Parts: sequence; C-alpha cells; structure tokens
Amino acid sequence: MTEILPRNLMAALADLDLDTHVVHLGTMGVYGYDGDGLEIPEGYQKVMVSGDDNMVYQREILYPTNPGSVYHMTKSMDQLVFQFYAKNDQMRITDLHQGIVWGTQTAETKLDERLINRFDYDGDYGTVLNRFLVQAANGHPLTVHGTGGQTRAFIHIRDTVRCISLAIENPPACGDRVVIRNQMTETHRVRDLAKMVSALTGAPVAMVDNPRNEAAENDLRVSNKSFLELGLKPTTLQEGLLEETVEIAEAYSGRFKSSSVAASSIWTKNQKPGVVTAQSLGHVSAEHVA
Repeated sequence: MTEILPRNLMAALADLDLDTHVVHLGTMGVYGYDGDGLEIPEGYQKVMVSGDDNMVYQREILYPTNPGSVYHMTKSMDQLVFQFYAKNDQMRITDLHQGIVWGTQTAETKLDERLINRFDYDGDYGTVLNRFLVQAANGHPLTVHGTGGQTRAFIHIRDTVRCISLAIENPPACGDRVVIRNQMTETHRVRDLAKMVSALTGAPVAMVDNPRNEAAENDLRVSNKSFLELGLKPTTLQEGLLEETVEIAEAYSGRFKSSSVAASSIWTKNQKPGVVTAQSLGHVSAEHVA
C-alpha cells in the first residue's frame, strides 16, 4: 500500500460499502527505539488518567508513536486513519507492525530461480542484515553505522509470508477496533549481527558515521504473543538459514555495486554519510561487543 494512500483506500471502501478486511503491512518503527525499559505491547497501552473529580480512570490508547524517520511518520499517521474508519464505518482492519525482513527464499520461490525476491543492500534502502551479507560475499567491509548499538526487531521472509496468511485467516469482527499485531520473531543489536556475519564469512567490520539521527544505543523488547498463539513457529538466525542467504548473495555477486554501499541520504544537516575510511576499518572492538 505504498502507492495508494491508506486514507484514499479507506474512503473508497466506505463509499462502496463493501464488507472487506484490510491488512496493512506497516512497521515496528512507529513505536520508536528509545528503549524505555518496558516490553512494547501489540499496538495498545493501558494508562491511568486523573479526572477532574480526583478519580483515576483506566483507559487503553494507541501506544504513543515516536517515529524516527519520515517513512515511519507516514505509518504513524496511517494508524490514526485506520482507527477512525474502524470506529466510524465499522471497517475490519489489521495493522501489522513488521520488523526488519531478512532472507530471500520461501518454499514457493525455491521452485524457480526467477522467483527469488529482490535483495536491497544499498545504504539508503537496504536492510541491515542483507546489506552485511552482500558486503561479505563481495569482500567489502561490513558497514556498522555509529556504535552499532541500535537494537532492532527481525523476521525471516518465510515468517513474514506466514504472518500475513495468519492475519488474513483471523480477521476482526465488524465493529471491532483495529487489530494490531507485532510481526517480528527476534531482536538483535546491529554490532552483534556484524560479529555474527564476520565470524561466518571472515569479513572485516568498519564502524562508520551514522547518517541517521537516532539514539546510539537502545534496548528493545517486543511482544509477539498474538502470532505465536495463532501457531507461528519462528525461523531464527541460529538455524543455519544465514548460510543459505550468503550463498544467494555470492551467486549474484556480479551485480554488486560498491558505490551504492554508503548512505547518500543524511537525515539532518549534522549527519554524515557512512563512508568506509582507514580509521573506520577493523573488527568489532571489545567495548562494542560488551
């Protein structure tokens, strides 16, 4: 739903008066990455509100959004659109807050080479783990932005497909609030991912400038209880599928462009592109692994 604005889709469905179930593929980024010391719930947070009569009332609100990029901000705005149409027009909506997708293959794409999914690795749009794998396959240092202390949520592409299927098979009832499900299976720090890929491939690690305006270090605990209860059996990085992804990256190494690695987009005028220099090159140091 990147080309069609959600509000346009919602308005059209309301006008057509169709009984539909809209499944939106969103992002974990709506929550932000500040590491507040609590487990991020699935979309809603219970709060206590003081009233004028000195009474305290319990309410359940959308988890306070805290986008760190313009992209995440648009997804935060989408949440309010969905909330309105679920309430006003009794639309059935599921909003999937997805983590970073890794891997290229599902059981179906393995049937034919032409079905292999695209593999973004560039500094602007490439997801971090896939970027590391392509870099390792092509003898390029693994570019870790900043300290690498950014903790992110991850999910294998096979589990992404399964989660979308489970969401479609379990729609909310007409009149229900928007169902929000956290579509992720595990969390990792970026520097730990780099260490994992480096150990697997022997690739060196380069600590480069962070082009993003974000916290250097954060913790992240996320609830994915609803998908687990629906039967999801997560695919983890420790199950050997990482090697399969490396093989894909190596098979298509001829398409690699080293000039695309550094992020050309900086998020504020104070940021710098993540360019590899002699000073940045080197394996993850002890303090970065601690």
